[in-house]
Amino acid sequence: MAPNGRSDVIRADLDQLADHLRRSTAGRPRSVLGIVGPPGAGKSTVAAGLASRLGVTAAVVGMDGFHLAQSELQRLRRADRKGAPDTFDPSGYAALLRRLRANTEDVVYAPLFRRDLEEPIAGCVPVPRSVTCVITEGNYLLLDDAAWRPVRDLLDEVWYLDVPPDVRQQRLVRRRVDLGYSEADARRWTLGSDERNAERVAATREAADLIVEVKRR
Repeated sequence: MAPNGRSDVIRADLDQLADHLRRSTAGRPRSVLGIVGPPGAGKSTVAAGLASRLGVTAAVVGMDGFHLAQSELQRLRRADRKGAPDTFDPSGYAALLRRLRANTEDVVYAPLFRRDLEEPIAGCVPVPRSVTCVITEGNYLLLDDAAWRPVRDLLDEVWYLDVPPDVRQQRLVRRRVDLGYSEADARRWTLGSDERNAERVAATREAADLIVEVKRR
């Protein structure tokens, strides 16, 4: 469960969510917001939308930058389920979050996952010391197992994005088709590996501080 024993639910657009974030982080030298949700929930879109509204005071750091490289996934024989919890480096992610929370360095560089390459790239996202709100997004921020549990302790607040399954799946199919996969292959992956991961993420929903249904204008 959320720290207060329950998860609040709100339905709001990005402007309203940005106002909520400003209020909840006011007076803190730096805060770290986690945005969690299953594949296709719109995490990166919401994170980018919030950051654009907060301006230079915000930066977005994605959990996906800690995907293991494709060569390592092949060595471990995990490439066929890329995106599962054990295809990431959660200890590396937690180490980055600790540096971001400490905010003692002039700039911290975070990795970025390039969907077009299907690979993480190091040193792509600069987070200068002047940033007061770090927004991090990913599937497994609330996963309750030994490898991932330290991540939750490094986040001031976690929002869970609630999206109907059919909407999520349509987005995922479209995303893979746009990357060059056939529609049949895109649907197979979406309803297979992605959906298994989605079920695992959905089980963490009630551990969030806030469950968010994003209104579209």
